[in-house]
Amino acid sequence: MTTPRDFETLVLPHLQAAFNFARWLVHDHQVAEDVVQDAFLRAYRYFDSLRGDDARPWLLAIVRNNCYTWLEEQRTEPGRVELDDDLIDKLPAHEHGQETDPGIALERERTRKLVDHALRALAPPFREVVVLRELEGLSYAEIAHVAAIPIGTVMSRLSRARAELKTTLAALRGRN
Repeated sequence: MTTPRDFETLVLPHLQAAFNFARWLVHDHQVAEDVVQDAFLRAYRYFDSLRGDDARPWLLAIVRNNCYTWLEEQRTEPGRVELDDDLIDKLPAHEHGQETDPGIALERERTRKLVDHALRALAPPFREVVVLRELEGLSYAEIAHVAAIPIGTVMSRLSRARAELKTTLAALRGRN
């Protein structure tokens, strides 16, 4: 039998990863908080269904399902989520230490915004595999578990997503 302490030990350390993943999928800080809160309630309720000690993929699968349920309810166009350019300006800057050269800091912020914009332009199935692999550091097998798809599909989606990101970034850099 599992205890609340087991839940705290195995699941709670992944709160930030769950929130980051949700924020990338739903594009809204408040909604991401609500989705993650609901995911943690479900995870607690069904904690006995966790197999093994690696709760991260299990929890992220719950977060993913909650996000897609919310997206389905909010659907505006099949396969795409609308971009909100104003939202990009509100994203917190990634702290990589304090930069003393204002030119370097400005270029880093510009690049971050371009990458954020390009990620947001991806269709959700492509965005989720990129976020899980590149930002959360999950293995292909863990991503396959979270997204409930075969590993081959993970690899092909990553390949297509990276190609789309490259194209989008080139186009965005050409505009600026």
